[in-house]
Amino acid sequence: MPGGKYPIIASVHMSVVTAKVAGVPRIITSAPPYQGKPAPAIVAAQHLAGADEIYCLGGIQAVGAMALGTQSIDPVHMLVGPGNAFVAEAKRQLYGRVGIDLFAGPTETLVIADETVDAELCATDLLGQAEHGPTSPAVFLTTSEKLARDTMAEIDRLLEILPTAEIARQSWADYGEVIVADDYDEMLKLADEICSEHVQVMTDRDDWFLEHMTGYGALFLGPRTNVSYGDKVIGTNHTLPTQKAGRYTGGLWVGKYIKTHTYQRVLTDEASTMLGEYCSRLCALEGFAGHGEQANIRVRRYGGRNIPYAGVAD
Repeated sequence: MPGGKYPIIASVHMSVVTAKVAGVPRIITSAPPYQGKPAPAIVAAQHLAGADEIYCLGGIQAVGAMALGTQSIDPVHMLVGPGNAFVAEAKRQLYGRVGIDLFAGPTETLVIADETVDAELCATDLLGQAEHGPTSPAVFLTTSEKLARDTMAEIDRLLEILPTAEIARQSWADYGEVIVADDYDEMLKLADEICSEHVQVMTDRDDWFLEHMTGYGALFLGPRTNVSYGDKVIGTNHTLPTQKAGRYTGGLWVGKYIKTHTYQRVLTDEASTMLGEYCSRLCALEGFAGHGEQANIRVRRYGGRNIPYAGVAD
C-alpha cells in the first residue's frame, strides 16, 4: 500500500478499539511484513488496541485465513479494515459467509470552498488525499472561478515539492476535477450527487452544509479541520463508505459489531386469542394455510373458539 513505511497504523485502532468497545470476545489482527519481518509499529498498535491474536500476514491470503480458517487460525465472523483492490474483492466474495464492514473502493475526497479560504489550503487538502493511490478521486467544488484557477496553479506548485508527488500527480491527472458552481444551492446539489467519502467544507456557511447535505461518508467542517485529522487522530472512524455508498450507509462504528436479536412471548390467553384471530385472517388472504393453522389452533385452545382447520370457512 502507498503512504510510507507503516500506512495502516491508524487503521488498527479504528478497527480494533471499535470492536473492543462493542464487546467482541475474540479479535484477531493481521498486517503484511515490512522488510521481511513484522512491522514493529503495527504490532505495537495491534497489541495496545487490544488484539487477542496477531499475525504477520497480508493480502488475500490473510483475508482467506481469517474467513475460512487454517490448521492454526480459527475462522472469524466478521472482516473489517483496509486493503488493496484484491483484498476488497476477496472481502466482497466472502460476504455472506462472514460479515464485512463496507464494500471499499479507492479513497475519495471532495473539497467545498469559497473565498473565505485561500488556494494553498485547498490544494493541500486535495493532494493530501490524492496521495493515497493513483485512482483516488480528488474534486474541488467552489463558487469562485478565481479560487478555482488559483487552486489549480497551487496544485502544480505543490506537485513539484511533495515527496509523494508521483502518486498524487497521476491521481490528479486522471481523477482530479474542478467544478465552479453558480451558487451555494448548486454546490449542495452537486456535492450530494458526488457523494464523496470525505467532504472538506470551508465556507462562510459550514453549518448550513452540515444541516442540508445527505450524501457523504464524513464531513470535515472549517479550515481548522481536515481529512488527515479524521484519518489519524481526531477520534471518529476513518473506515467510510466510498463509490456513492454514503447514500445509504455510514462508516464503521461500534454498532456494526453488535447483532440485533428479538424475542417474543405472549403472556395471556386473551392476548394469544386476539393475535390469532388477526393472524388467521391475514394468512387466509395470503394463501398460507399452514401459517394460518398456527394461529387457529391457539384460538381454539386459548380462546375456546372453533376456527376451522387451515382457515377453511364453515
